[in-house]
Amino acid sequence: MSDSTTSRGAAGGNTPTGTTRAGNTPSGNTPAGGAIPKHEMSLTTRWIVLGGAFALSLLMRFVLLPEGLRTVGETVLSPSGQAALGVLLFALILWMTEAIPFHITGLLGIFLLAIYRVEDFGTIVNLGFGNHIFVFFIGVLVLSSFITRSGLGNRISVFLLSRTGNSTGMIVFGFLAVGMLLSMWITNTAVAAMLMPLGVAILREEGVTPMESKFGKALMIACAWGPIIGGIMAPSGAGPNPLAIGFLRQMAGVDLSFLGWMAYGVPAGLLILVPTWAVLMLFFKPEISHLKKSRADLRADYDALPAPDREEKVTMVIFGLTVFLWLTTPIWENLLGIRIPISMPVLLTAAIFFFPGVGSTAWKTVEEEISWNSILLIVSGISLGMVLYRTGAAEWLATLFLRGAGGLGPFAMVLLVVLVVSFIKIFLSSNTVTATIIIPIMITLSTALGIDTLSITVPAALTTSMAFILVTSTPTNVIPYSAGYFSIRDMAISGTVMTLVAAPIVAVTIFVVGRMTGLY
Repeated sequence: MSDSTTSRGAAGGNTPTGTTRAGNTPSGNTPAGGAIPKHEMSLTTRWIVLGGAFALSLLMRFVLLPEGLRTVGETVLSPSGQAALGVLLFALILWMTEAIPFHITGLLGIFLLAIYRVEDFGTIVNLGFGNHIFVFFIGVLVLSSFITRSGLGNRISVFLLSRTGNSTGMIVFGFLAVGMLLSMWITNTAVAAMLMPLGVAILREEGVTPMESKFGKALMIACAWGPIIGGIMAPSGAGPNPLAIGFLRQMAGVDLSFLGWMAYGVPAGLLILVPTWAVLMLFFKPEISHLKKSRADLRADYDALPAPDREEKVTMVIFGLTVFLWLTTPIWENLLGIRIPISMPVLLTAAIFFFPGVGSTAWKTVEEEISWNSILLIVSGISLGMVLYRTGAAEWLATLFLRGAGGLGPFAMVLLVVLVVSFIKIFLSSNTVTATIIIPIMITLSTALGIDTLSITVPAALTTSMAFILVTSTPTNVIPYSAGYFSIRDMAISGTVMTLVAAPIVAVTIFVVGRMTGLY
């Protein structure tokens, strides 16, 4: 779900098609350590970047900008708001350069906000760590761990792919569709880790040449883009989604339910699917039309999977229960007379795994697979975003950059938001970081323009997860890239076109659904 670190399952052994256990990815053709080859900053350079970022934040804290610069329209940036912006600039510099880990930057931001007397330290921490989204992430990551370890995710993947036939074009479409469907419910990164070994096994059986085969490029990029599409479809699909829901609740008092999100996300994702496949076929039309294996062979691979063991059956039942509770939340709220945020159902179902005699996997094992640094990035991001809002800094930024949006019609405004967020992501190396910066600004802008908060926040929230361009935007892209079949340039060029194709589709979908629900 989160995008702050690469998956732990990005290296493993070579397994044949149909028998790959989720999370075990082949190590052949992998750049050193499975990471993106890039020029590492020297220790001296990292200290210079860190010192420069800190110096800039100090300057913003103690040297007040001229009133002419601090005044935009009727909005005046307060001294505390300027100090908060200084901390934001500090974080942005370190997030973009990766001089220190993402989550450590977020924690340092909390520290600086307190030192600069923007807010009380306890208040700042409570804004993020006291948010129920903290619990939501733990629950979803526990669920993802069991789905991956039990083999349930792998079984679903192999089953669906066994129905695509042996046409290479349909195989690519099948990978996109499987990634989309799975990623609605479990982390994008976990889904990419399930699909990548299946794809590499197919490519090796076909004997294609890494970096030269268009089929290899299409299939591996599909392992990333499928989960990205699914990630926008439900709150559980990607890290920025519950982050946006948390901001809406805290800043605007708006409760966006699980089904409320899906009303926009599901049709948007479904409508993007075929154009995504078309873009891949346009840039990377496979040089072979059919696999060596017949349709019957592919189905035999699925039939050869071992029967589900007890752990897989338990996971299937609890996974189904989680989805059921999410979808029926309004019913339970009426019956119990309480508000049920999206974190409550998954908190319960994650706990059930550890009831006596239920799951056989120990908490110690699951704990090692939870990306705690991703959680730290999320909650520290909430703290920073909330302080930007409370000090008026978000309002000042919204007025500065988007005050002209008020004169646009509803559809033009939605399209503008989708395009702006899509290309802001090029400069921010994390979907979660993008959401941390963008969502509070959009919520504040809606207040300034006197429009419904969801009308401008929903398109921004859905777009923060659409990382089609840069490999570095999310580990969901890094995992397939690490197999060595496509270059950063391959994804960047095709991803730019994909972004230009997806943006109007998402905008039209949100606008049409919004019209039907009275949002626009």
